[in-house]
Amino acid sequence: MDVKKELADFKKKIDKEIEDYFDATIKEVAKIDLITTDSLRYVKKIILAGGKRLRPAFMFYGYLAAGGKEKEKILKTAVSIELIHMFLLIHDDIIDRDGKRHGMETVNLHYEKIGKKLFPKNSVDHFGNSMAIIIGDMVGALGNQIIFNSSFDSKIILKALYKLQNIVSLTVVGQTKDIYIEYRQKASEEEILKMYEYKTARYTVEGPLHLGAILGGTDENFLKNLSLFAVPIGIAFQIQDDILGIFGSEKKIGKEVGSDIKGGKETLLVEKAKEKGTPAQKKILEALLGSKNIKSADIEKFRSIILETGALEYAQKLSRDLIAQGKDSLEKMEFNSEAKEFLLGLADYMAEREF
Repeated sequence: MDVKKELADFKKKIDKEIEDYFDATIKEVAKIDLITTDSLRYVKKIILAGGKRLRPAFMFYGYLAAGGKEKEKILKTAVSIELIHMFLLIHDDIIDRDGKRHGMETVNLHYEKIGKKLFPKNSVDHFGNSMAIIIGDMVGALGNQIIFNSSFDSKIILKALYKLQNIVSLTVVGQTKDIYIEYRQKASEEEILKMYEYKTARYTVEGPLHLGAILGGTDENFLKNLSLFAVPIGIAFQIQDDILGIFGSEKKIGKEVGSDIKGGKETLLVEKAKEKGTPAQKKILEALLGSKNIKSADIEKFRSIILETGALEYAQKLSRDLIAQGKDSLEKMEFNSEAKEFLLGLADYMAEREF
């Protein structure tokens, strides 16, 4: 199976479902309020401007893995996890003070600029953040509503909704750890990997897989076995994401390169560079982390230290090892061959994401 092609084909299908869902929702909301309607139009543009649709893909193939047969039904329902993802991203952009998402202005920055035109005497950054928080909340509610209104058995729907709340709760645990570590400016490798587990692995891979499998009617034992694949793969995904955040291009990552440096993110790369670096290198890292005036030369200096200390090589090896661990667990399971082939291929794809 050509996973890149499969994922691209899936993206086209799910994007059509996302577009149709937003169009129908916007039409209904327009009867109530034009400001909220405008905000949903903007969220729709951001979602469709980028993203690989990994989470809905995991949800879709988790459903097939559990023996689910109704592909059209799960495809429509998988829009839910993409909306939950967007809800969390809208809030995350406020926390990280990012200005771009999928190459577009973040929701908070978009409304901050609108605020400058409409309310120049007021606190426009607060206006932007306030609008983004409540819009994010609405998108999250819509994500729940899709599952609630799906045509699955009512008992399965209840179980899926419970799982969805669990996904969000665990993501909050991970995000809380992330914020705390960022402000403390110090963390062990164990703390960082645990944060990756909750912030990314259980939210990006395990959660959507479980959600799909639950809708496919599976049992707890199957879910536990899926986790043996999902958690190490998800941690590897976050490690790769951190690498791309420093060594990638704005075109590939859809946001400003160096934003993690500006945000003072205490990633595995940073922790290893501090551990292995000279006093002079550590001093440079600490001076650049959290600095709001990062220039291209500063990013290159930061990259050089990550390379010279062996932090990049260490992170890449750990990512490869985790992916191998996850694949080994999955290969021992018996389920739908189409789903298995896709998940194994996707694990390799995640390991090979380009800078």
